[in-house]
Amino acid sequence: MTAAPRPRTTTRDPEALARRLTAWLGTRLPGARATHTTVPASNGMSSETLLFDIDHPHHPDPPFRSCALRLAADPAAYTVFPRYDMARQYRTMRLVADRTDLPVPRTLWLEEDPAHLGAPFFVMERAAGRVPPDVMPYTYEGNWLHDGTDEERERLEAASVSVLARLHDQVPVQEAEFLADDGSGNGSGNGSGNGSGNRSGNALQRHVAAQRAYYEWVVDGRPHSPVIERGFSWLAEHWPADPGETVLTWGDARIGNIVYDDSWEPAAVLDWEMAALGPRELDLGWMVYLHRFFQDLTQSSGQPGLPDFLRRHNIEGRYTRLTGHTPRDMEFHTLYAALRQAIVMLRVAYRQVHFGEVPVPADADALILHRDTLEAMLAGRYW
Repeated sequence: MTAAPRPRTTTRDPEALARRLTAWLGTRLPGARATHTTVPASNGMSSETLLFDIDHPHHPDPPFRSCALRLAADPAAYTVFPRYDMARQYRTMRLVADRTDLPVPRTLWLEEDPAHLGAPFFVMERAAGRVPPDVMPYTYEGNWLHDGTDEERERLEAASVSVLARLHDQVPVQEAEFLADDGSGNGSGNGSGNGSGNRSGNALQRHVAAQRAYYEWVVDGRPHSPVIERGFSWLAEHWPADPGETVLTWGDARIGNIVYDDSWEPAAVLDWEMAALGPRELDLGWMVYLHRFFQDLTQSSGQPGLPDFLRRHNIEGRYTRLTGHTPRDMEFHTLYAALRQAIVMLRVAYRQVHFGEVPVPADADALILHRDTLEAMLAGRYW
């Protein structure tokens, strides 16, 4: 199967960006230059990533050399989310680094003045290792994860679930209260809402309400999605009786946001822009479903994928053994994850419409690759 061209994610000129980065770097490390500046092939659909090395003539062996820069999305590129709060991401990463034993990249600088690169950004150290690919997905043949042994994948799976367990157990939720509301009207910097409190009833309510607001922003002036509308109705009808305690959730909790070392263990946990307060199952449902999204896509193309990897009951069992918490209402949370993914996919598709890459659809649901999955979940026949 040949990969389709990736949708446009920016209108910025990489070479001009590199020159401006060197000029800014000189204000933090006089005499330093940014070299070997590249945009990774796996650059996200939301915030942009720039990789570079630091060359300093007066410090030939600096304490850090290889860096990654996270830049708020290009406002001229029909952004995926309505707002990008880089200070929020930076603060979240510092909190997780300070309060857990997770391998979070060392944050170096936060720049909130958009004059330098056209948008706020932060710089962190770059971790060496391998990341499970999204394009083509790691469930397809021909990549390091698919070609590994069952034992190696089991080690990676166990270590990945441990990331969630340690995050949820080790961060004092009161120290993450800044994630409760940033005044954006969506409950978070990117539309993935959150909440606070000793119990997460309000947190989950705020999270779902913010997703609804995000969806309304996505479809403003565009065709609405009947299956997404039905999904929100289903959530209201199947609301958990007790959502459970509030914890700091990673948000984009998937293995594609982890750098793994040669022993198949996490070397860096990346991408905190969707971090929020809420029940543990927000992250568990996302990890379960985002793998299923790739697995279903792979099977639909005629390949077997990785049917024994990241299975729902294995993830739930591992998490229970690590934390003592038995995941609850997982049908709710996996459907919610699929719904959230559908909203993001709809926005990305409408960006393609904006740039003339695809025609305006007659049926908005046709833009959602996992429409059949959502339909099956809503009918109670997916799991």
